[in-house]
Amino acid sequence: MAQSAAVEHRALDGVAYHLAGPLDLTEPATSVVEVAVDGRLHEFTAGPPGLADAVADSLGISEFDSELSFRGGTLRTATTSEYDGQAQQVENPTLVVWQGRRFSLVTRIYRARLADVLALLRPLGIAEHQDGIVLAPDTAVDARWARPATVIKEVPGLGLIEMSRRTREHTAQLPPWEGASVRSGELFRDSLSDGNPFFVLSGPELWATIVPLAGTTAERVPALVGGLEVRTAG
Repeated sequence: MAQSAAVEHRALDGVAYHLAGPLDLTEPATSVVEVAVDGRLHEFTAGPPGLADAVADSLGISEFDSELSFRGGTLRTATTSEYDGQAQQVENPTLVVWQGRRFSLVTRIYRARLADVLALLRPLGIAEHQDGIVLAPDTAVDARWARPATVIKEVPGLGLIEMSRRTREHTAQLPPWEGASVRSGELFRDSLSDGNPFFVLSGPELWATIVPLAGTTAERVPALVGGLEVRTAG
């Protein structure tokens, strides 16, 4: 078994998640959040430096249309043409990438010029920390969180963990019976629509879902999670 290790990943809404235990915790994490700006929802994803290139490659983007310094990092944009079969029209989404020293941030905006991109990003207060990128929406200009940010991390030997701050809506989803008691809270087992198992970890301030990896026996998950410390750290 691996030696005990500890890591922290900061979500886009500023909440840090601490993981410690005898599993491989070296994989990077991504954070996803939806922000409402001027009444419109925008989804942002933050992750390691290579995230931006991976997204660009998946969209067939080999070079960007614009590049400029912005909020201590580099802002790049690239507009592509895509046919929307459902709407039966051509769309022109713009990939927006903010590259910092340790992390990158990406989103896509439709029917946007560079001026529109800057108008979206300015009230979001982008800042890079040692453990992740943080946004700080300016409510004075109608920018706000739509819901808590999530942190998604793969833990080899266990599965994919998605963590967020626990909300009242989460609490309402819990079954009426007690879950299995583990180090970081209560663990509940459920099934996905395809019948595969997943688990919910409910802690005092934490809500996490765990989808076992292929090759991870579901029956082993409670013991594996029981050996982990998973909590918010600020």
